[in-house]
Amino acid sequence: MRNKTRLFFATLFCLALMFPASNVHAAITSNETGTHDGYDYEFWKDDGGYGSMTLNSGGTFSAEWSNINNILFRKGKKFDETQTHQQIGNISINYGANYQPNGNSYLTVYGWTVDPLVEYYIVDSWGSWRPPGGTSKGTITVDGGTYDIYETTRVNQPSIKGTRTFQQYWSVRRTKRTSGTISVSEHFKKWESLGMEMGKMYEVALTVEGYQSSGSADVYRNTLTIGGNSGGGGDDGSGNTTRVEAENMTKSGQYTGNINSPFNGVALYANNDSVKYTQYFQSNTHSFSLRGASSNHSNMAEVDLLIGGVYKGTFYFGDGYPAVYTIDNVSHGTGNQEVELVVTSDNGEWDAYVDYLEIH
Repeated sequence: MRNKTRLFFATLFCLALMFPASNVHAAITSNETGTHDGYDYEFWKDDGGYGSMTLNSGGTFSAEWSNINNILFRKGKKFDETQTHQQIGNISINYGANYQPNGNSYLTVYGWTVDPLVEYYIVDSWGSWRPPGGTSKGTITVDGGTYDIYETTRVNQPSIKGTRTFQQYWSVRRTKRTSGTISVSEHFKKWESLGMEMGKMYEVALTVEGYQSSGSADVYRNTLTIGGNSGGGGDDGSGNTTRVEAENMTKSGQYTGNINSPFNGVALYANNDSVKYTQYFQSNTHSFSLRGASSNHSNMAEVDLLIGGVYKGTFYFGDGYPAVYTIDNVSHGTGNQEVELVVTSDNGEWDAYVDYLEIH
Protein backbone atom coordinates (compact mmCIF):
# COMPACT_ATOMS: atom_id res chain seq x y z
CA MET A 1 0.00 0.00 0.00
CA ARG A 2 2.99 2.37 0.33
CA ASN A 3 3.11 3.64 -3.28
CA LYS A 4 -0.65 4.26 -3.39
CA THR A 5 -0.46 6.15 -0.11
CA ARG A 6 2.31 8.43 -1.34
CA LEU A 7 0.41 9.11 -4.57
CA PHE A 8 -2.66 10.04 -2.51
CA PHE A 9 -0.70 12.54 -0.40
CA ALA A 10 0.95 13.99 -3.52
CA THR A 11 -2.53 14.59 -4.95
CA LEU A 12 -3.62 16.30 -1.73
CA PHE A 13 -0.55 18.53 -1.89
CA CYS A 14 -1.37 19.57 -5.45
CA LEU A 15 -4.96 20.35 -4.48
CA ALA A 16 -3.69 22.47 -1.59
CA LEU A 17 -1.66 24.52 -4.05
CA MET A 18 -4.70 24.97 -6.28
CA PHE A 19 -6.91 26.15 -3.41
CA PRO A 20 -4.84 28.42 -1.13
CA ALA A 21 -5.91 29.23 2.44
CA SER A 22 -8.51 31.96 2.85
CA ASN A 23 -8.97 34.55 5.59
CA VAL A 24 -5.40 35.85 5.34
CA HIS A 25 -4.87 39.24 7.00
CA ALA A 26 -2.34 41.77 5.70
CA ALA A 27 0.97 41.86 7.55
CA ILE A 28 1.02 43.70 10.88
CA THR A 29 4.20 45.66 11.67
CA SER A 30 3.22 47.81 14.67
CA ASN A 31 1.54 47.11 18.00
CA GLU A 32 -2.01 45.89 17.46
CA THR A 33 -4.69 43.74 19.09
CA GLY A 34 -7.90 42.40 17.62
CA THR A 35 -9.89 39.36 16.59
CA HIS A 36 -9.43 37.34 13.42
CA ASP A 37 -11.21 34.22 12.18
CA GLY A 38 -12.46 33.24 15.65
CA TYR A 39 -9.21 33.97 17.56
CA ASP A 40 -7.89 36.95 19.50
CA TYR A 41 -4.46 38.13 18.41
CA GLU A 42 -1.81 40.54 19.58
CA PHE A 43 1.38 41.94 18.11
CA TRP A 44 3.55 43.70 20.68
CA LYS A 45 7.11 44.94 20.67
CA ASP A 46 9.08 47.61 22.45
CA ASP A 47 11.17 50.24 20.68
CA GLY A 48 13.65 49.33 17.97
CA GLY A 49 14.05 46.59 15.41
CA TYR A 50 11.61 45.11 12.93
CA GLY A 51 8.76 42.63 13.27
CA SER A 52 5.96 41.41 11.00
CA MET A 53 2.97 39.15 11.72
CA THR A 54 0.63 37.67 9.11
CA LEU A 55 -2.70 36.29 10.35
CA ASN A 56 -3.77 33.12 8.56
CA SER A 57 -6.93 31.05 8.96
CA GLY A 58 -8.13 29.97 12.39
CA GLY A 59 -5.39 30.16 14.98
CA THR A 60 -2.52 30.04 12.49
CA PHE A 61 -0.08 32.83 11.79
CA SER A 62 3.44 33.55 10.60
CA ALA A 63 6.00 35.89 12.12
CA GLU A 64 9.45 37.29 11.49
CA TRP A 65 11.64 39.64 13.48
CA SER A 66 15.13 41.13 13.33
CA ASN A 67 17.34 43.20 15.62
CA ILE A 68 14.58 43.66 18.19
CA ASN A 69 14.83 44.00 21.95
CA ASN A 70 11.56 42.26 22.89
CA ILE A 71 8.65 41.14 20.69
CA LEU A 72 5.61 38.85 21.07
CA PHE A 73 3.31 37.39 18.42
CA ARG A 74 0.28 35.53 19.70
CA LYS A 75 -3.11 34.12 18.77
CA GLY A 76 -5.55 32.57 21.22
CA LYS A 77 -8.37 33.70 23.50
CA LYS A 78 -8.82 36.69 25.78
CA PHE A 79 -11.22 36.49 28.71
CA ASP A 80 -13.07 39.10 30.75
CA GLU A 81 -11.15 38.62 34.03
CA THR A 82 -14.23 37.30 35.87
CA GLN A 83 -13.56 33.52 35.89
CA THR A 84 -10.85 31.19 37.12
CA HIS A 85 -9.55 28.48 34.84
CA GLN A 86 -11.68 25.94 36.73
CA GLN A 87 -14.81 27.95 35.94
CA ILE A 88 -13.84 28.32 32.28
CA GLY A 89 -13.20 24.58 31.81
CA ASN A 90 -10.37 22.41 30.55
CA ILE A 91 -7.98 24.24 28.20
CA SER A 92 -5.70 22.58 25.65
CA ILE A 93 -3.88 23.62 22.48
CA ASN A 94 -2.88 21.40 19.55
CA TYR A 95 -0.21 23.12 17.50
CA GLY A 96 2.52 22.74 14.89
CA ALA A 97 5.18 25.26 13.89
CA ASN A 98 8.19 25.70 11.68
CA TYR A 99 10.19 27.61 14.27
CA GLN A 100 13.55 29.16 13.33
CA PRO A 101 14.95 31.38 16.11
CA ASN A 102 18.33 33.06 15.89
CA GLY A 103 19.19 33.99 19.46
CA ASN A 104 16.93 34.17 22.50
CA SER A 105 13.34 33.17 21.74
CA TYR A 106 10.47 31.04 23.09
CA LEU A 107 7.75 28.95 21.44
CA THR A 108 5.23 28.90 24.24
CA VAL A 109 1.71 29.02 25.56
CA TYR A 110 1.50 32.45 27.16
CA GLY A 111 -0.97 34.50 29.14
CA TRP A 112 -1.94 36.43 32.23
CA THR A 113 -4.23 36.18 35.22
CA VAL A 114 -5.40 38.97 37.53
CA ASP A 115 -6.01 38.97 41.29
CA PRO A 116 -3.21 37.97 41.60
CA LEU A 117 -1.44 39.44 38.60
CA VAL A 118 0.57 36.59 37.03
CA GLU A 119 2.38 36.26 33.71
CA TYR A 120 2.77 32.59 32.71
CA TYR A 121 4.68 30.50 30.18
CA ILE A 122 4.45 26.86 29.09
CA VAL A 123 7.56 26.60 26.91
CA ASP A 124 7.93 23.79 24.35
CA SER A 125 10.95 25.13 22.46
CA TRP A 126 13.45 27.95 22.66
CA GLY A 127 16.43 29.54 20.93
CA SER A 128 19.95 29.91 22.27
CA TRP A 129 18.99 30.02 25.96
CA ARG A 130 16.62 27.82 27.97
CA PRO A 131 14.44 30.07 30.15
CA PRO A 132 14.17 31.23 32.83
CA GLY A 133 17.32 30.00 34.60
CA GLY A 134 17.50 29.11 38.27
CA THR A 135 16.48 25.96 40.13
CA SER A 136 13.34 24.04 39.34
CA LYS A 137 10.79 23.93 42.17
CA GLY A 138 9.08 20.82 40.79
CA THR A 139 8.20 18.95 37.61
CA ILE A 140 5.16 17.81 35.68
CA THR A 141 5.12 14.90 33.24
CA VAL A 142 2.42 15.54 30.67
CA ASP A 143 1.82 15.18 26.91
CA GLY A 144 4.70 12.74 26.52
CA GLY A 145 7.37 14.91 28.17
CA THR A 146 8.67 16.31 31.46
CA TYR A 147 8.58 20.03 32.25
CA ASP A 148 10.58 21.83 34.94
CA ILE A 149 8.55 24.36 36.93
CA TYR A 150 9.92 27.75 37.96
CA GLU A 151 8.63 30.88 39.67
CA THR A 152 10.26 34.28 39.17
CA THR A 153 9.46 37.84 40.24
CA ARG A 154 9.34 40.88 37.97
CA VAL A 155 9.83 44.17 39.83
CA ASN A 156 8.28 47.36 38.42
CA GLN A 157 8.00 46.01 34.89
CA PRO A 158 5.42 46.49 32.09
CA SER A 159 2.26 44.40 32.47
CA ILE A 160 -1.35 44.29 31.32
CA LYS A 161 -2.09 46.59 34.29
CA GLY A 162 0.70 49.10 33.69
CA THR A 163 4.06 49.08 35.46
CA ARG A 164 3.73 46.61 38.30
CA THR A 165 5.56 44.01 40.35
CA PHE A 166 4.19 40.54 39.62
CA GLN A 167 5.03 36.83 39.56
CA GLN A 168 5.96 34.77 36.51
CA TYR A 169 5.12 31.05 36.39
CA TRP A 170 7.02 28.75 34.04
CA SER A 171 6.79 25.17 32.82
CA VAL A 172 9.76 24.47 30.52
CA ARG A 173 9.99 21.21 28.58
CA ARG A 174 13.25 19.34 29.07
CA THR A 175 13.43 18.36 25.40
CA LYS A 176 12.41 20.76 22.65
CA ARG A 177 9.49 20.06 20.34
CA THR A 178 7.61 22.15 17.77
CA SER A 179 4.30 20.29 17.46
CA GLY A 180 1.84 18.40 19.62
CA THR A 181 -0.80 18.93 22.27
CA ILE A 182 -0.26 21.14 25.32
CA SER A 183 -2.66 20.28 28.14
CA VAL A 184 -2.72 23.81 29.52
CA SER A 185 -5.03 23.13 32.48
CA GLU A 186 -2.76 20.37 33.75
CA HIS A 187 0.02 22.92 34.20
CA PHE A 188 -2.33 25.30 36.00
CA LYS A 189 -3.39 22.57 38.42
CA LYS A 190 0.19 21.49 39.06
CA TRP A 191 1.31 25.07 39.74
CA GLU A 192 -1.52 25.51 42.25
CA SER A 193 -0.52 22.27 44.00
CA LEU A 194 2.92 23.86 44.52
CA GLY A 195 1.42 26.98 46.09
CA MET A 196 1.60 29.09 42.90
CA GLU A 197 -1.75 30.87 43.03
CA MET A 198 -3.64 31.44 39.77
CA GLY A 199 -6.06 34.34 39.49
CA LYS A 200 -8.92 35.08 37.11
CA MET A 201 -8.13 34.45 33.46
CA TYR A 202 -7.15 37.28 31.14
CA GLU A 203 -5.56 35.35 28.27
CA VAL A 204 -4.28 32.06 26.87
CA ALA A 205 -2.47 32.10 23.54
CA LEU A 206 0.09 30.22 21.50
CA THR A 207 2.96 32.67 21.33
CA VAL A 208 6.31 33.25 19.68
CA GLU A 209 8.54 35.61 21.67
CA GLY A 210 11.88 37.06 20.65
CA TYR A 211 14.33 38.76 22.98
CA GLN A 212 17.38 40.59 21.64
CA SER A 213 17.32 38.33 18.59
CA SER A 214 16.08 37.66 15.08
CA GLY A 215 14.11 34.77 13.63
CA SER A 216 10.97 33.50 11.97
CA ALA A 217 8.08 31.14 12.66
CA ASP A 218 5.25 29.63 10.64
CA VAL A 219 2.53 28.40 13.01
CA TYR A 220 0.70 26.09 10.61
CA ARG A 221 -1.57 24.55 13.26
CA ASN A 222 -3.03 26.17 16.38
CA THR A 223 -6.32 24.79 17.67
CA LEU A 224 -7.46 26.03 21.07
CA THR A 225 -10.00 23.80 22.84
CA ILE A 226 -11.93 24.93 25.91
CA GLY A 227 -14.04 22.37 27.76
CA GLY A 228 -14.10 18.59 27.46
CA ASN A 229 -12.00 16.06 29.31
CA SER A 230 -8.73 16.87 30.98
CA GLY A 231 -5.66 15.43 29.32
CA GLY A 232 -2.19 14.93 30.69
CA GLY A 233 0.71 12.54 30.59
CA GLY A 234 1.07 11.53 34.22
CA ASP A 235 -0.68 8.94 36.34
CA ASP A 236 -1.29 10.62 39.67
CA GLY A 237 -4.31 8.63 40.78
CA SER A 238 -6.66 11.52 40.00
CA GLY A 239 -8.72 9.54 37.49
CA ASN A 240 -7.91 11.88 34.63
CA THR A 241 -7.55 10.53 31.11
CA THR A 242 -4.03 10.67 29.71
CA ARG A 243 -3.81 11.42 25.99
CA VAL A 244 -0.57 11.18 24.00
CA GLU A 245 -0.47 12.15 20.33
CA ALA A 246 1.24 9.56 18.11
CA GLU A 247 3.29 12.19 16.29
CA ASN A 248 4.89 13.16 19.62
CA MET A 249 6.14 9.62 20.28
CA THR A 250 9.51 8.25 19.15
CA LYS A 251 9.27 6.65 15.70
CA SER A 252 11.15 3.52 14.71
CA GLY A 253 11.07 1.06 11.83
CA GLN A 254 11.89 1.38 8.15
CA TYR A 255 8.84 3.32 6.93
CA THR A 256 7.18 4.98 9.94
CA GLY A 257 6.20 8.58 9.17
CA ASN A 258 3.86 11.45 9.98
CA ILE A 259 0.56 11.89 8.09
CA ASN A 260 -2.04 14.66 7.89
CA SER A 261 -4.99 12.62 6.58
CA PRO A 262 -7.39 11.20 7.76
CA PHE A 263 -5.96 12.98 10.84
CA ASN A 264 -2.66 14.40 12.04
CA GLY A 265 -0.88 11.28 13.19
CA VAL A 266 1.54 8.53 12.19
CA ALA A 267 1.41 5.77 9.58
CA LEU A 268 2.88 2.33 10.35
CA TYR A 269 3.51 0.88 6.91
CA ALA A 270 5.30 -2.43 7.55
CA ASN A 271 6.15 -4.99 10.21
CA ASN A 272 8.24 -3.59 13.07
CA ASP A 273 7.20 0.00 12.30
CA SER A 274 6.30 1.51 15.67
CA VAL A 275 5.91 4.55 17.89
CA LYS A 276 6.79 4.52 21.57
CA TYR A 277 7.32 6.73 24.59
CA THR A 278 7.94 6.45 28.35
CA GLN A 279 4.92 6.66 30.65
CA TYR A 280 4.92 6.91 34.43
CA PHE A 281 2.32 4.63 36.08
CA GLN A 282 1.38 5.00 39.74
CA SER A 283 -1.04 2.08 39.63
CA ASN A 284 -0.74 -1.21 37.73
CA THR A 285 -4.07 -1.56 35.87
CA HIS A 286 -5.45 0.69 33.14
CA SER A 287 -7.57 0.65 30.01
CA PHE A 288 -5.95 1.77 26.74
CA SER A 289 -7.84 3.37 23.84
CA LEU A 290 -6.22 3.96 20.46
CA ARG A 291 -7.75 6.11 17.74
CA GLY A 292 -6.76 4.90 14.31
CA ALA A 293 -7.79 3.68 10.88
CA SER A 294 -6.84 1.26 8.12
CA SER A 295 -5.53 2.43 4.75
CA ASN A 296 -7.74 -0.18 3.05
CA HIS A 297 -11.51 -0.22 3.46
CA SER A 298 -11.54 -3.98 2.80
CA ASN A 299 -8.74 -5.09 5.12
CA MET A 300 -8.40 -4.79 8.87
CA ALA A 301 -5.31 -3.08 10.27
CA GLU A 302 -3.80 -4.41 13.49
CA VAL A 303 -1.61 -2.55 16.00
CA ASP A 304 -0.09 -4.35 18.99
CA LEU A 305 0.27 -2.76 22.43
CA LEU A 306 3.49 -3.51 24.33
CA ILE A 307 4.26 -2.21 27.82
CA GLY A 308 7.73 -2.74 29.17
CA GLY A 309 8.41 -4.91 26.13
CA VAL A 310 5.54 -7.27 27.01
CA TYR A 311 2.60 -7.84 24.62
CA LYS A 312 -0.70 -6.68 26.16
CA GLY A 313 -3.21 -6.90 23.32
CA THR A 314 -4.07 -5.77 19.79
CA PHE A 315 -6.06 -2.81 18.48
CA TYR A 316 -8.16 -3.52 15.34
CA PHE A 317 -9.33 -1.00 12.73
CA GLY A 318 -11.72 -2.31 10.08
CA ASP A 319 -11.78 0.49 7.50
CA GLY A 320 -10.55 3.92 6.52
CA TYR A 321 -12.83 5.85 8.86
CA PRO A 322 -11.16 6.86 12.16
CA ALA A 323 -12.38 4.82 15.11
CA VAL A 324 -11.40 4.18 18.72
CA TYR A 325 -10.58 0.64 19.90
CA THR A 326 -10.18 -0.03 23.63
CA ILE A 327 -8.33 -2.78 25.49
CA ASP A 328 -9.75 -2.88 29.02
CA ASN A 329 -8.14 -3.78 32.36
CA VAL A 330 -4.54 -4.17 31.22
CA SER A 331 -2.12 -5.20 33.98
CA HIS A 332 1.41 -3.77 33.77
CA GLY A 333 4.36 -2.63 35.82
CA THR A 334 4.45 0.61 37.79
CA GLY A 335 6.92 3.48 37.58
CA ASN A 336 8.40 4.47 34.24
CA GLN A 337 7.41 2.00 31.52
CA GLU A 338 7.97 2.04 27.77
CA VAL A 339 4.65 2.03 25.91
CA GLU A 340 4.94 0.89 22.29
CA LEU A 341 2.46 0.65 19.41
CA VAL A 342 3.84 -1.70 16.75
CA VAL A 343 2.73 -3.52 13.60
CA THR A 344 3.67 -7.22 13.49
CA SER A 345 1.07 -8.85 11.22
CA ASP A 346 1.27 -6.78 8.02
CA ASN A 347 0.65 -8.88 4.88
CA GLY A 348 1.11 -6.06 2.38
CA GLU A 349 -2.62 -5.35 2.05
CA TRP A 350 -3.00 -2.55 4.59
CA ASP A 351 -1.22 0.20 6.51
CA ALA A 352 -2.14 1.28 10.03
CA TYR A 353 -2.84 4.95 10.78
CA VAL A 354 -2.64 5.96 14.47
CA ASP A 355 -3.86 9.26 15.89
CA TYR A 356 -3.57 9.22 19.69
CA LEU A 357 -3.47 6.85 22.66
CA GLU A 358 -5.60 7.44 25.74
CA ILE A 359 -5.00 5.80 29.11
CA HIS A 360 -7.89 5.59 31.57
